Amino acid sequence: MTSAEDPYPVPARLAALWRARRPSGPPVAHAFRGSYADRWVRFHSLPGSKRYPESPGEYATVLARYNTVLDELFAGQDVFVVTTDWSTSPTGPAAHPTRRALHPGAALWWTEADDDDPDSGFHTYVHMYADVRRWERGCADGLLRAVAGDELAGVFLTDSGLRRIHHPYDGGADVVLATPEERDRLRERHRAWLPHLSPSGS
Repeated sequence: MTSAEDPYPVPARLAALWRARRPSGPPVAHAFRGSYADRWVRFHSLPGSKRYPESPGEYATVLARYNTVLDELFAGQDVFVVTTDWSTSPTGPAAHPTRRALHPGAALWWTEADDDDPDSGFHTYVHMYADVRRWERGCADGLLRAVAGDELAGVFLTDSGLRRIHHPYDGGADVVLATPEERDRLRERHRAWLPHLSPSGS
C-alpha cells in the first residue's frame, strides 16, 4: 500500500516509526495503559459504566462516544488502523473471520511472541495488521461496533506520527495523548465519561 508521496509500504513505515518513537514496548494495545501512564486516560462507553450495548440506541451511544474522541484526536489526518489476530506459530495461520471481513486491506506489520508460560504448548503469537486511511467520522464504525460487542480485541488507531493512540475495548477506550497537559484537557472535556463507578478504573 504505497503512493507517489509515500514510497514505503505501510508495514515497514509503521514498524520503523514504532521502534523509533514508542520504545517503551511492542504495540500490544492492552499494555498501553502501563507503558504511557502519565499521558493515559480511560473513558467508558455507556452511562453507568455498563459494559456491553444491548440495543440499537446503546450501540449508537457507544459509537458516538468513540467517534467524538477520535474526531478530537485525528480530524483531517491520516491514521493507521490496527487490528490484532492470534496463532500458535510465528507464521500463523491467523485468520479470525471477523477481523478479515472488517479489515480486508490490512497488511501484517508486527508479530509478537507471548511465550512466558514454561509449557510451550501454551505459547501464542500476536499478529498486528495495519492500513492507513484519512480519518472521517464513521470510517471505522464496523471495527468499533465489533469491539463494543466483544467480537474483536486489540484494535487501535494512531496518527501518522504516533503522537496519539486510541484503543477501543469492550466497555470503553484507552487514549494516550502527546503530553500530560493534553491528556488533562481531554479528560476534563469528557469528565462525564470517566469510570467513576469502577474503583479499579476498568
